[in-house]
Amino acid sequence: MASIGQVIFWGMIVLIFIVGGLIILILSIAFTRSQSPFVESRDASPVGNIGADVQLDCSFRVSGTGSKPAGSVSVTWEKAGLSGVVFRYQNGAAQLQNQNPQFHDRAQIFPGGLAAGNASLLLWSVGPRDAGEYRCSVSAPSGQGSTSVHLRVAAYSPPSFTLSGRNLTAEAERWFPEPSVAWTDQQGHALNASELLSNNSAGIFRVVTTLLDPAQSDDTYTCLIRNHLVTSVSLATVTESGVTSRTRFTFNPAPTLRPLHLAFTAPLHLWTCYLLT
Repeated sequence: MASIGQVIFWGMIVLIFIVGGLIILILSIAFTRSQSPFVESRDASPVGNIGADVQLDCSFRVSGTGSKPAGSVSVTWEKAGLSGVVFRYQNGAAQLQNQNPQFHDRAQIFPGGLAAGNASLLLWSVGPRDAGEYRCSVSAPSGQGSTSVHLRVAAYSPPSFTLSGRNLTAEAERWFPEPSVAWTDQQGHALNASELLSNNSAGIFRVVTTLLDPAQSDDTYTCLIRNHLVTSVSLATVTESGVTSRTRFTFNPAPTLRPLHLAFTAPLHLWTCYLLT
């Protein structure tokens, strides 16, 4: 029969192993959670301006310090609800045999950036039908995975300001979806203004709005044009020689999406837009 001392000794040994195992488990969980997904997007809900180019951000982790050849990385972009691919890069070249016709001669990645983990997609001359959810899938020596990017599409342009007598008018040529307009003075008080919206055959709105109260020299007025995607904030200062203005665009947050992050890492061995007029 074991003595009390032996029981205590072996009990301590078992306890040490249990505590050690728990510590290793906790550290392993903490290390796993601290790692970012293998593939991710730093801008998961960009807003593209109709007729302009837009970049869909996608980056992946690279291992080691040496430069890996682009041919060892495979990148596939797909769009939900469409057959074929938006763009595919494999074996060191574009593979477009199964490309959806909507993206013919309109999509490109940056092969020179693959060694640094850049799998972003450039779309040229975006239009309303380009809106939707895209999936970026990457297979590389360091692992493989996917992430989603939800592209929203709008039209927006800064207003130009004119002063006729003491009537201050703002005109913006391109807005979509239909926007609303608001004016405030330097103290933030709402001002009365007329508003005229007209749209062309493509559904793009032209905005003309005029303050109903006389504009005062050396005063600054704020004109807001906005829809559910984009807001432009323009500061217009009336001077003796005319109007100086500055416009800032902000993009409204997208509804919460269910992110798609699939990662299988290899064993251990990445507007505000200002326009001056």
